[in-house]
Amino acid sequence: MSTIKIFTDGSAKGNPGPGGYGIVMRFGEKEKEISQGYRLTTNNRMELMAVIVALESLKTDKHPISIYSDSKYVIDSITKGWVFGWEKKNFKGKKNIDLWKRYLKLHPKFKINYTWVKGHNGHPENERCDVLAVQGAESKNQLIDSYFEEVQSKEL
Repeated sequence: MSTIKIFTDGSAKGNPGPGGYGIVMRFGEKEKEISQGYRLTTNNRMELMAVIVALESLKTDKHPISIYSDSKYVIDSITKGWVFGWEKKNFKGKKNIDLWKRYLKLHPKFKINYTWVKGHNGHPENERCDVLAVQGAESKNQLIDSYFEEVQSKEL
């Protein structure tokens, strides 16, 4: 069975600052790119948002998925099971609760394999995702990361 390959990256100019994410998705010969920017956010939020948006954009759950990210925060939180422990403790003391809850609704729908890739190391898809994430961060059409602006930035 064919695998859906998803490559993701997030960026923030300043942390917090303007940010964005980039996604490259491949299935067979088909390829899709997604990019979006936010006026005030963090790098970790954009790394996680990229994974979420990629999964939300899938039209099927019938194929295995391979996700490639240079974010240890995202990859380790999921593959080492930390996020499931955080959920049991109602995310006490954790950041990005809104995004982790959004991710956890998607997680059981798919068979996902996660792979960490070293960022800025010549990996073609990771480099492309980085370009898309930076374009999002520099875009004139940025969205408002309302949870971050209203809740988390007050905690900084």
